[in-house]
Amino acid sequence: MKLNVKHILFTGLAVIIPIGLTLYILVFLIGMMDGLLTVIPAKLHPDTLLGFHIPGLGIIVTLILILICGLMTQSIVGNKIVQYSEGLLDKIPVVRSIHLAIKKIVDSMFMYRSRSFRKVVLVEFPRRGAYTIAFVTGTPNDEIQLKTGKKCLSVYVPTTPNPTSGYFIIFPEEELIQLEMSVEEAFTLIISGGIVNPPEPLKKKTDSALPQPFDGKGC
Repeated sequence: MKLNVKHILFTGLAVIIPIGLTLYILVFLIGMMDGLLTVIPAKLHPDTLLGFHIPGLGIIVTLILILICGLMTQSIVGNKIVQYSEGLLDKIPVVRSIHLAIKKIVDSMFMYRSRSFRKVVLVEFPRRGAYTIAFVTGTPNDEIQLKTGKKCLSVYVPTTPNPTSGYFIIFPEEELIQLEMSVEEAFTLIISGGIVNPPEPLKKKTDSALPQPFDGKGC
C-alpha cells in the first residue's frame, strides 16, 4: 500500500510540476509585460480608459509598438531618425561599445537567423577527455585561420541549466564531433541537465532493426 501511494504521489508530481512551472512562467511574463504600461500617463492608461484591467494587455501594446517601430524604420523619415539616434549613441565612449556589441548580437540573431547556431557538435571541454554539447556559430576571420595554421570554427558552449550564458571558443574543425540532433533537442538536453535525452535518429533505429549479415561466428 505504501509503495502504491508513493508511486501515485510521484506520478502526480511528474504531471503537476511541468504544468505549474509553465503557468508560473507565463504569469510572470504577462505581469512583466503589463508593468511596461506604467510608462503611459495615467489619463491615457488603458485601465483608466476601459475602467478595468485586462491581463496580458501589455503584450498586445508591446507588439503594436514593435510593429510601429518596424514600419517607421522602413520609411525614409523613420530610417533617418534611427540613424540619427544611433549616431548620437556612437558619440558616447562607453555607451558606444555597449550599443555596438548589442546591435551586432541582435542583427546576427534576427537579421541572419539561419547563420546562428548552425550545427550541434560535441567538444572536449573543460578538459581533455570530458565532452560537452556546443553549437557552431560561424567561421573566424582569415587572421585567426592563418595564426593557428588550421581550419577553425567559432563555437558557443552553453552552461546548464541557463544556456543564455556560456563560452565563446575557437576550435579546430578536426576536433569537433558532429551530432545528428537538432538545435532544439540540444537545448532541451542542456536545460534538463541531461535528464531529457533526444530520440534516437530514425535511420539508426531502422538499421538496428534490419537483420545483420552473417559473420561466420555462432551457429
